[in-house]
Amino acid sequence: MDRFSEFPTNLVAPARDAAAVVPNDSADLVQLPRALFVGTAGNVAVVMAGGQSVVFENCAAGVVLPVRAARIRATGTTAGALVALW
Repeated sequence: MDRFSEFPTNLVAPARDAAAVVPNDSADLVQLPRALFVGTAGNVAVVMAGGQSVVFENCAAGVVLPVRAARIRATGTTAGALVALW
């Protein structure tokens, strides 16, 4: 048993895992995140878990977007150093 297994894993608890995101127009993320960290300012084009496509425009560097995005699109995404949190 690892020392963190007793901590809750739900949508209101802090993220427990993270992975760098490479935007892709045709492939969903391997893990559905609870949020996205934006490392470099710009736009983030996503397909939400519910299927809606949306562009979050002018995201500042360092912002955390509290969204359940199934896919981060390459087309329309100008922000960089994206990290999925779950």
